[in-house]
Amino acid sequence: MDISYIINHLGEEREQYFNAVAPPVIQTSNFFFKDVDSLRSGFANEQDAHIYTRGNNPTVEILRKKIAALAGAEDALVFSSGVAAIAAAVMANVQQGDHVVCVNRPYSWTNKLLNNYLPRFGVTATMIDGTDTANFVNAIKPNTKILFLESPNSFTFELQDIAAVVKIAKEKNIVTIIDNSYCTSLGQRCIEMGIDIEVHSATKYYGGHSDVVAGYLMSSKAMVKKIFATELLNMGAIISPNDAWLMLRSLRTLPIRLEKIKDTTEKMVGFMELHPQVEKVLYPFSKSFPQYALAQKQMQWCGGLFTAFIKAKNIAEVELFCNSLKRFLMAVSWGGHESLIMPAAAFMAKNNDAPAYGYNAIRFYIGLENAEDLTSDLQNAFRKIE
Repeated sequence: MDISYIINHLGEEREQYFNAVAPPVIQTSNFFFKDVDSLRSGFANEQDAHIYTRGNNPTVEILRKKIAALAGAEDALVFSSGVAAIAAAVMANVQQGDHVVCVNRPYSWTNKLLNNYLPRFGVTATMIDGTDTANFVNAIKPNTKILFLESPNSFTFELQDIAAVVKIAKEKNIVTIIDNSYCTSLGQRCIEMGIDIEVHSATKYYGGHSDVVAGYLMSSKAMVKKIFATELLNMGAIISPNDAWLMLRSLRTLPIRLEKIKDTTEKMVGFMELHPQVEKVLYPFSKSFPQYALAQKQMQWCGGLFTAFIKAKNIAEVELFCNSLKRFLMAVSWGGHESLIMPAAAFMAKNNDAPAYGYNAIRFYIGLENAEDLTSDLQNAFRKIE
C-alpha cells in the first residue's frame, strides 16, 4: 500500500465527522447504546466496538489502522509508552515456568522486565550476544516461549540476523518479538521478514516532536486480539485520544522528517569519523561498522543515532566537552526535532573509569537542525579539550 495514502487518508472516514479534513479528537470515556441488544453485541466484540475508551476509541482506531498498514501487519495496538507495548507483548506469551531468550544490552526497561520483574512470577530469561545466531540455538530450552530481539539497540547498535532468527523460532514454534524503535517500520520491514510481534517506542520518530509518550505493537489479527483481551484491558496502559491525535499529526510528516534526519546524520558521522579528537564512531551504515553488510541487507534506513568515542583523558574532559555544547541538548530519548547527546559518563560516578561502554562514549542524536550549525558547535566543544 502506498505510504502517502496510508499517512494521509487510510482510516479517515471524513463523511462521518462533518467532512473535516483532520479527524476529531473523540475526547470521551464512554459510549452509549440505544438498546440492550446493541450493548450485548458490543460486549461480544469489544475490540472493534466503541464501549469504553480503555478498550477502543475512534481517534485511536484511526491511528491503529495506519501504523498496522505502515508495518505491513494485519493489526496494531497503541499503548501509553513503549515499555507498556513491550511488557504486553512479552506477558501475553509467557506463564509461570516459561523461559525467554533476549539479546544483550536491550532497552533498560526491557532488561528490568525480564530480569527483575517477571522472575517474581516464575518466568526466567537468558541474555545472549545476538550478533551470533548460533547463540540463540544454544540458549533455547524446552520451555522457551519467546526470542526477543532489538536490532539495532540504541547505544552500541548490535544487530541480529532477523531472517535467520525467525527461521530458528518457526522450527521450534517459538514467538519472536522485536523492538524496532531504532529503524521504524519504514526503515526495517520486520513483519515481512517473519517476525511475530513488532514493538516500538513511538515516543521517538513516530511522535517526532518530543511532546507525546506512546508505544506501538503490530502483529497478526489473532495475536492482537489475544493481547487486547488480556494485557491491554487488564493493565489499562492506554493512550489518550488527544495523544493519539497528536500521533496522527506526526505521521503526516514522518517520511520527510526521516529523510532530513538521514541526510544530516550522514554528514555528521562523516565529520566525526575524520576528526582527530575522535577515536571511533559506531553507526550501522558506516563501512567501518562490524556488521555493515548485515545492516545493508536488512535495514532500509539507519536513523539519527550514532555513538562517538572522543579522545578525552578522563571523565572531567568528557563533561567539559558535553557541557560546552550549545546546539545539542543533553537529554534521554531521541527521535524528536532537536539534536541530543547522552554521555555514558552520566551513568557512572566521577571516579569510575570503567563503565560498560567506556567513559568517553557519547551517543549523539541528530534532529532537524542544519549540519553546519551542529558542526560548528562540535568544533567549539572540541577546542575546550585540546
